[in-house]
Amino acid sequence: MPFTGQSHVRLARPSRDLIAAERFWVGGLGLTVLFRAEGSREPGAHDLLMVGHPDASWHLELVHGGDHPARPRPTDEDLLVLYLDGPVPQEMVDRLEEHGGKRVLSPNPYWNEWGVTVEDPDGYRLVLCARDWPNS
Repeated sequence: MPFTGQSHVRLARPSRDLIAAERFWVGGLGLTVLFRAEGSREPGAHDLLMVGHPDASWHLELVHGGDHPARPRPTDEDLLVLYLDGPVPQEMVDRLEEHGGKRVLSPNPYWNEWGVTVEDPDGYRLVLCARDWPNS
């Protein structure tokens, strides 16, 4: 089957602490745990957490440990942007902060004007954008 706009997308990144990551993404943002696995001590194995919405065409994969562990190395421009098509609810920002997030200013003034940026426990940035994205 060819790659189309309906193809499923996985965003994968390392995590220092899958418990803290789950607290942020599931408890804070409201995503669902789609899959988890505890790695064995065999070569190539690692702990894994996949979160998202069950009906979405994307999910976030977080990995930890293994015999060649990767450390998170986020930059100010490593963004996951959610277009909310309306004002960013303060209670959403509060919940993310209560679940391990840290509100930060973006070096890009666009994101400060149109949304709220919250760092996850690994330092990657989630932007809650008040705009919509029409994709056309």
